[in-house]
Amino acid sequence: MTTLADVALKIRSKNAGPFWLTIDIFCDSEELFKRACALADTPQVAQALGCPVAQVKRFEIAELNVLKFSVPRPHIQGTRFDRDMHGASFATLLAGLSDA
Repeated sequence: MTTLADVALKIRSKNAGPFWLTIDIFCDSEELFKRACALADTPQVAQALGCPVAQVKRFEIAELNVLKFSVPRPHIQGTRFDRDMHGASFATLLAGLSDA
């Protein structure tokens, strides 16, 4: 079983304003980028992040071997329900996506 963490050089998440998060998946080569794109299919990403598929924005930047997702934050940044002010923990939710 291969996970996204196995093929990616780095997976990071961060704020994209108070209402959105962005998750970047960096790969070392074109081959690994293609594998990452296959492992991180949009419905699986939506399920892992707990948001509707229609709200997931996917960007494949082949020239840089980067796959990027933008999703609405579960709670507005800084509200009392927000448990990750910087959005850094969301990358972990995608690292375990696998082909099994």
